[in-house]
Amino acid sequence: VQLQASGGGAVQAGGSLRLSCAASGSSRINTMAWYRRFPGKQRELVAAITRGGVTDYEDSVKGRFTISRDNAKNTVYLQMTSLKPEDTAVYYCYCDWFRQEFWGQGTLVTVSS
Repeated sequence: VQLQASGGGAVQAGGSLRLSCAASGSSRINTMAWYRRFPGKQRELVAAITRGGVTDYEDSVKGRFTISRDNAKNTVYLQMTSLKPEDTAVYYCYCDWFRQEFWGQGTLVTVSS
């Protein structure tokens, strides 16, 4: 399975961005998720969504970020609104395929104040 992420960039505080990540090479992807890494820290879960649409969010993004997926396209999205400077990080998409973990390349999100 290969993951191709897109949609990162620079935005001012209060703005919005939409990340996309398409999985190729297989179908029946189970959980898909977005993680982020702050400088000098480990990756942390931002949001996850099961194949059936059950979602989970990190507390600081609840109400601001929305994760969704299109199973037919094996694509996961992260709609980010009301962005804050503390959301600045490298964002990574993730998927679980038959208990194997796959990661996409990171995409940088920079939020300026």
